[in-house]
Amino acid sequence: MKQFLFFLFLQILTSLYAQQNLSDWKQLALPDTVGSWILPAEGKPAMPVWGHANGIVVGLAPLPGPRGLIRIYTPYLEYEFPEVMNFIAFEPIPKGSNHRGFSELEVSSLDPEERGKRFWSSNDSTAGLPSGPVYPARGVVEKINGEETLTLYVFSEPFDNGAKVYVRLRFFESRPYEFEITTNTYSGSVNLDYFITTATMGNKARLRTLFFKDGEKSSLNLWSGYKDIHFTPHECFSQQEMIRSWKGDAYFIAAPNEKDYSKAEFAAGTSEHWKFTGKTATQYWIQENPQEKLTGLVNGRFTYWASENPIPGGVSFENFELKSPFKNGEQFVFGITMLPPQQFIQQIKTRPPGDVMVNEFNLNHNCKNE
Repeated sequence: MKQFLFFLFLQILTSLYAQQNLSDWKQLALPDTVGSWILPAEGKPAMPVWGHANGIVVGLAPLPGPRGLIRIYTPYLEYEFPEVMNFIAFEPIPKGSNHRGFSELEVSSLDPEERGKRFWSSNDSTAGLPSGPVYPARGVVEKINGEETLTLYVFSEPFDNGAKVYVRLRFFESRPYEFEITTNTYSGSVNLDYFITTATMGNKARLRTLFFKDGEKSSLNLWSGYKDIHFTPHECFSQQEMIRSWKGDAYFIAAPNEKDYSKAEFAAGTSEHWKFTGKTATQYWIQENPQEKLTGLVNGRFTYWASENPIPGGVSFENFELKSPFKNGEQFVFGITMLPPQQFIQQIKTRPPGDVMVNEFNLNHNCKNE
C-alpha cells in the first residue's frame, strides 16, 4: 500500500508539471512496477529508477541531486522518493598513482560547464558510447541459479585521469535491502590500481559507529576534538578486523548512534535536505571471498558539505567504502537494513539450516594508496 501511495503521489506531481519541459525530472514518465521490481517506463522519456518494489531503489540524474552519483532510495525506512538516503560515487585510481578520480566533482567533458560526470544506463556491457539520461535502459529480469534477478549497467564518461569505468548492478529477489556492484573498465581505459565505489553521504544518516570482530569504533573517538570544515583524513581497517558471516564473507558495517532522529537540533541555516526524518538503519558493505588486501575506509566531517553548519551530535562518517586491488569483475554488495546492528550481526553469523559451513579465514593487509 505504501509503495502504491508513493507512485500515486508521483503521478499527481507529474500532472501538475505537465506544461514544463523535460529538463524537469517531474515531467518524466513514472516507473513501472512489474512483479518484484521497479523499472523505467519503456519508449518514452522516463525516470531512471530501478530496484525492489518493496525495498531498496537506485536512480540516476536528472533525478534530484548532484551529477556523477548513483542515488539510493529507501522508502521502507519511511523516507519517500525523491529523498535520497545515500549516494554511490565512482573513484578510480590509475596504476602507479595516489590520486582518485571523483565522479561527482570533475567537470563533464560531454556537457560543457556541468560539474559531475555523465552517467548512463544500459542492459548490457557494450554501451561504451555516451547516451542521454532520459531514455534509460529498462534492465534485464531473469532467473539466475533459480532466483529472479534484475540487472542493469551504469557507465561513466571518461575521467580526467584516463579511467573509463562502468558497473553492473544486480538485485536479487530474496535480498530486498541490498544490491551487488561489479566493477569494470571499458575500451581505452588506463590501467587501474583501484576502482572504489564509495557510499558518500554518511552525514545524512549521521553514521558514527563501526562494528568489528573485537568491538566498535566511534567517529567521536577517532577524530576527538575535530571541528574543521574539511574532510578528516581517512581511517583504514583491515579485512582481518571485519566481522565475518557464517560463510566467511567480510562485512564492513556502520550505524548511527542516535535512536530518535526527531530530537536532533540543527544550527540555523542548515539546508533542509540534510534533515533526515526516516527510521534509523544499519548500512553495510560485503565482499564474498575477500581479497587479501581488502580494506575498509572512512572519513568524516564536523560540518555539512559545502557549509559551516555543524552536524548535530558532532563529527560523523561521510565516505564509507571498501577498497580492493582492481580486477575486472570484482564484486561488492551494498545494503541498508532496518535491523539494529547487533541483530543484523547475529543474523549474518547464524548458519541457516541445511547450508554447508565454510571456514572463516584471517589474512593480513596493507593500507597504501588511500
